[in-house]
Amino acid sequence: MGEPLEIDIITIFPVMLNCFLEESILKRAVEKGSVRIRTVNLRDFAKDARRSTDDRPYGGGPGMVMLPEPLLDAVTAVRKPSSRVILMTPQGRKFDQQIAGELALENHLIFICGNYEGIDERVKDELSADELSIGDYVLTNGGLASVVVVDAVVRLLPDVLGCDASTTEESFSAGLLEYPQYTRPPVFRGRKVPEILLSGNHEKIASWRKEQALIRTKEKRPDLLNRQDVQ
Repeated sequence: MGEPLEIDIITIFPVMLNCFLEESILKRAVEKGSVRIRTVNLRDFAKDARRSTDDRPYGGGPGMVMLPEPLLDAVTAVRKPSSRVILMTPQGRKFDQQIAGELALENHLIFICGNYEGIDERVKDELSADELSIGDYVLTNGGLASVVVVDAVVRLLPDVLGCDASTTEESFSAGLLEYPQYTRPPVFRGRKVPEILLSGNHEKIASWRKEQALIRTKEKRPDLLNRQDVQ
């Protein structure tokens, strides 16, 4: 096993994120040594006694804007020459499985989690960070978005799931939604598992699964079929 992927998440809600990061597959990935994840409390870099990380926006308007100095100081404290800095924002390019695969190849990821009305624009100018969004909606804080990305990335690391095929055959990995899955019993409330899956003929099963993936994608996400990389 090579060096683990290192991830730092800069947030004002470290306790909230730790509850998610210390469970399930992410916890096992840390225990295996595949990844190191730290939450960095932005308030530790505040400059006043109240540990402020935001202030009113110039020009007026509702809400608060995150201060530039604490954020830049926090990034400086954890940044390395190989670090890739990611800003979670609704304005970013939409996160998908391809981007998850790209991030899984990095050495060190730093996530900046926005809050309130956003982040002072000078932080973006100073860092030239990648901007990512997990969808066209607004969350209460960017930390929630960051853990979604972290989860999608970490599960792609070698040996995390225990079966590499798990990441290559699931939804979006081949540009399609995943085919239907079944397990025991073979008949449940009158509904039977497709006979082909019980046949033991792996070639026919693979063909059936690809066909079903295409059908499901056409029905539920036809937009995916317009991508050139879908076979």
